[in-house]
Amino acid sequence: MTFETLKTAKGKVADSYETELNDWIKNEKAALDLIGIVGTLWFERSIELIFFRNQLVDRSASEIMNLHLYSKDIVKKPIYIKDSVMLAAEIQNADVCPSRVDLGKLAYEWCQEKNNFKTAADFINNKLKDLIGKKHTITPKNVVLYGFGRIGRLAARELVAQAGKGEQLRLRAIVTRGNSNEEITKRADLLRTDSVHGAFPGTVVEDYEQKALIINGHRVYMIDAKNPEDVDYTAYGINDALLIDNTGVFRDEKELSRHLKAKGISKVLLTAPAKGDIPNVVYGVNHESSDIKNNAIFSAASCTTNAIMPVLQVIHNTLGISRGHIETVHSYTNDQNLLDNYHKKYRRGRSAALNMVITETGAESALKKVLPQLSGKFTANSVRVPTPNVSLAILSMTVEKEITRDEVNEIMKDAALDGALVEQIQYINSNEYVSTDAIGNPCPSIFDSQATIAGPDKKNIVLYVWYDNEYGYTRQVIRYAKYIAEVRRLVYY
Repeated sequence: MTFETLKTAKGKVADSYETELNDWIKNEKAALDLIGIVGTLWFERSIELIFFRNQLVDRSASEIMNLHLYSKDIVKKPIYIKDSVMLAAEIQNADVCPSRVDLGKLAYEWCQEKNNFKTAADFINNKLKDLIGKKHTITPKNVVLYGFGRIGRLAARELVAQAGKGEQLRLRAIVTRGNSNEEITKRADLLRTDSVHGAFPGTVVEDYEQKALIINGHRVYMIDAKNPEDVDYTAYGINDALLIDNTGVFRDEKELSRHLKAKGISKVLLTAPAKGDIPNVVYGVNHESSDIKNNAIFSAASCTTNAIMPVLQVIHNTLGISRGHIETVHSYTNDQNLLDNYHKKYRRGRSAALNMVITETGAESALKKVLPQLSGKFTANSVRVPTPNVSLAILSMTVEKEITRDEVNEIMKDAALDGALVEQIQYINSNEYVSTDAIGNPCPSIFDSQATIAGPDKKNIVLYVWYDNEYGYTRQVIRYAKYIAEVRRLVYY
């Protein structure tokens, strides 16, 4: 290579560097514009923009740009941030009612269909016609958290983060044993910081005089109670409230009914599998079977049940399931011992931080309540492992129709991008995905397409489903809570 040729080549590299940097800066500025529109729509009009189910409210420019890059792997077509900004601005100009709108899906559809419309405004008016000009009024529902452990604290974070104008669920009180100044301080510190989920991106201020925490401007009373029926919530201005019991202590109708004896509580939601005749519900799968008008006690089932049922429903509806086995690889939980000690259940007494522990799971029995058509077709077991969060369900199944690996993945991708389970299933197409990547994922089922196995007989398949057994499950609890409280907005996704 001559000197002149080398000089020319270096010049082209330099030009390429400048071009790519300028493109990045231009896109980052566009992301900042999008952040402004997202905030305005959320706080002024209760319109929440999401991006393929991913939250856009309170996200940085870099995070929004990464979401656009992610879309290339999922929909196999670039979605440009300038289009997202343009469409968001058109939504802002339109008379859209309080709703939840998937901007990612709209941007993808715009890339495919824009030649069919004269303007972007015409496109938005067509796509969101069921949301434009509608009078969709919502009566806010007061919420009480009974218990403030792993799920309770995440629920508090999310209820505040999703409050917006306060038109849906309003967190009003948290019930614990003890509310001295010292205990309130400790509870506040646990809310501010979390070893798994990181710092709370907001403010928490202790009000010792009023026995309350002020969380992002929301006054939340810290109530001391030894018995559920002893609390008078109306004394705190709380009426007709939904109580979310995340203690796991009360599991049947008789015990949970004690909450209803307290003044100010009208409905109870348990964040654990219920016993007896109380339905176990996986939002998105069987929530519509809930009689929210005539019943007052509900259960959001378990984290594992919420992880596996959406996938099992999709596979059974498309391929038919003859039989199968569910093996869950589950992070340790607080009911295990940190070091070897007595435990009422076998093996769980051994050190959770040092051992893999074989234990039982209620996954198969949950089928009877959530997907009864699959009852008796599955066996199930669980292994607790020395990780603090995120679990994995391995679903080995014999199906009725012949299928290839690519065809199974296509079925799951379609379910993740369109239909009734888009909030429940996320489709992952990464060769590098590991458990920590799932921390903070809002979907209860994260389908790992690269791990799918299809046997040579085309009837036996093995699917791998990750789930954040804390955060992903908490998001399901809140979705179901909104349904029970009848504060669900209209949606486009």
